[in-house]
Amino acid sequence: MIKKLLILFLFAYQISVSQNTVGNVSITENAYDGYTLFTIHKITYLINNCGQVINEWTSNYLPGNAVYLLPNGNLLRAGREHGSSNITFGGNGGKIELFNWDGDVIWSYSYNTNNYRQHHDVYPMPNGNILILAATLVSEEDAISLGRNPSLLTEGKLYNERILEVEPIGTNDVNIIWEWNAIDHVIQDFDNTKNNFGVVADTPEKLDINFLNGETPEANWLHVNSIQYNHKLNQIVISSRNLSEIWVIDHSTTTLEAASSTGGLYGKGGDLLYRWGNPQSYRQGTEADRKLFGQHTPYFIEEGLEDEGKILLFNNGNGRSPSFSEVFIIDPPKTNEVYDYTENSSFGPETPSYVYSDLSETPSPFYSPIVSSAQRLPNGNLLICEGVKGYFFEIDSDNNKVWEYYTPINQIDGTISNQFDPSPNGMSFRALKYSKNYMAFNGRDLTPSSPIENNYNLNPCNALSIDKEDVDFVNIYPNPVKDFININIPDNKDYKVEVFNLLGKKIMEVNNQNKIDFSQQTGGVYFLKVKSENKIKVIKILKN
Repeated sequence: MIKKLLILFLFAYQISVSQNTVGNVSITENAYDGYTLFTIHKITYLINNCGQVINEWTSNYLPGNAVYLLPNGNLLRAGREHGSSNITFGGNGGKIELFNWDGDVIWSYSYNTNNYRQHHDVYPMPNGNILILAATLVSEEDAISLGRNPSLLTEGKLYNERILEVEPIGTNDVNIIWEWNAIDHVIQDFDNTKNNFGVVADTPEKLDINFLNGETPEANWLHVNSIQYNHKLNQIVISSRNLSEIWVIDHSTTTLEAASSTGGLYGKGGDLLYRWGNPQSYRQGTEADRKLFGQHTPYFIEEGLEDEGKILLFNNGNGRSPSFSEVFIIDPPKTNEVYDYTENSSFGPETPSYVYSDLSETPSPFYSPIVSSAQRLPNGNLLICEGVKGYFFEIDSDNNKVWEYYTPINQIDGTISNQFDPSPNGMSFRALKYSKNYMAFNGRDLTPSSPIENNYNLNPCNALSIDKEDVDFVNIYPNPVKDFININIPDNKDYKVEVFNLLGKKIMEVNNQNKIDFSQQTGGVYFLKVKSENKIKVIKILKN
């Protein structure tokens, strides 16, 4: 009850001192204290929870679209490069760049011709290699030879989806290590003279080359918008926006095996190990069984986090009525690490194990028809990027919003808004939050600079004393500490002290004790949050 009253007090104070419309618009004590990465226009920003800039990187290219901060402090970013005339659709990129922490381009590579082009996503592999998502051109003749109905070739061509694993070489070159192509795994029941003629309903591991999900025929029939890699499983999860499906494939294959239906750790070559979201794509359901609508960024939740091993995704809701978005967590059924599938049925689960949506109003206030992402954080919260609005928010286990941020940058021309201006066209493809103990930050100057927006207002953070020590009601010493921390509150008020590690996990809580025993804690950085009546102070402690 005391905690709830305290939060209500803080919200009341926050509202009275700040009505930000861009930047950090709200924050509570339950927000995960990390750094959030996003890219808009030609700049990638790393910000703290107050919206203050920790670092930034400037490219010559608009987004193309993914961006990642690597453990060594380098930035991997896809950029939108001109030069391809035969492959055109939303999300095109073509340029992949590596920046060092100081913002210098240390490697730049173009995968962009009239016959192939990087788009939407890249992914950094643990071994230093990079996965590249690309569209490649399939001629009308080749498409027909694969059983495509000629009446569905309205543009006289088809796009294949390709995934490459490349090793960066020098400053502008690569070694191609591995390759997978969707077009190697298609089936059809239109033309029985073709080698891949078969029964679609009996072959869920392959893609029906004539299934369009009710969409108008076009070259961009798959529109894959995300690739994410799981090191433990050695699998890649893929999102096909146009088919409203996610797929999982085996990465343990050779390139030759990836083009076949045999080989690899799971014995299926490059065929689909798992698919979910729209079973009518393989004739095992109807529109009523469809769960996904233009989804983005499915990924396996990392080991050590809540719901580890399950798949988290942003279900955009594009094309359904009424319009609303959702965040799903699904738990694919497995037996001995093999995805369960029963003949003449669809892949499970029937329903997600977790759903976040907002149907409190009509139309729903939570709706992003394109882009977007969701991420499980170490403290159990979810970071959600409602991408079309450039709106990032964090929710706790009760689905309460504990942090909100609107990007203050116009994604078209890069102009920056004032703190009270209406939110600009700040669309962002994805947002990722990194723990403060992430290796990339070791030895870096992480001194916050000003927020991005003009005439910024830090009152939301000041109200919680986050990254500030302007409330002098308590003295804590020594710091650094070896065995015991002493706590002195001159007014002798009741107080509570909570101790958190760098992952945001609470490891200790005491009430009205003037000493805290740190002798059993490992060396490193901790945070003490002291609460007394309506006052809060957060102090960083170093344990020797």
